[in-house]
Amino acid sequence: MTVHTLPQPSAALVRDPAATRAGRLKMLLLLLVAASPVIASYVTYYVIRPEGRRNYGELIEPQRPLPAIVGLDPQGKPVPLTALRDQWLFISVADSACDAQCERHLYLQRQLRESLGKDKDRMDWVWLRTGSREFPQRLAAALAPAVVLWVDERELAQWLQPAEGHRLSDHLYVVDPLGHWMMRFPAEADPSRMRRDLERLMRASSSWDRPGRP
Repeated sequence: MTVHTLPQPSAALVRDPAATRAGRLKMLLLLLVAASPVIASYVTYYVIRPEGRRNYGELIEPQRPLPAIVGLDPQGKPVPLTALRDQWLFISVADSACDAQCERHLYLQRQLRESLGKDKDRMDWVWLRTGSREFPQRLAAALAPAVVLWVDERELAQWLQPAEGHRLSDHLYVVDPLGHWMMRFPAEADPSRMRRDLERLMRASSSWDRPGRP
């Protein structure tokens, strides 16, 4: 019987690290391919912005993730703000008494969301109310499509911040589906210019964002 040359252990040891590196490289490439739509949409919006298409709202950099704050829905049920992830959020902040500015913001939120047409289901209209915990029943019917949560204003001010010289309630805010506060509209903002920004965000994220939450 002929005994053939046995493989040398040293050769196997040399090949194994090489195979491991190749496997890791393949895994990294797969992850990049999977994440490429998200990366591309963010690059398009944040980096490739010709002067003629510059955003109206102020981009928040670095972006701030949803905090570990627990709000209360109109029935008094606790709802963590982090549970609002996986949808675009269009947010207003105001005292529960809801003055004229508050009502204007709520109206604008509803109208601008409706103006998105088929994309409106990818965006939640959110009112984060402060002050009294009592829900304003006079607004119950109008707020039926909205997410309304009472939150502690001091805790909220650790996350959202107004422009210098303004209050939290002076602005409307946008949070992306990954849970990052990424845009703040000016006080007394122009609705038509806000709509263009919202439409642009919907287009930029259309390849990876879907309505609803998992």
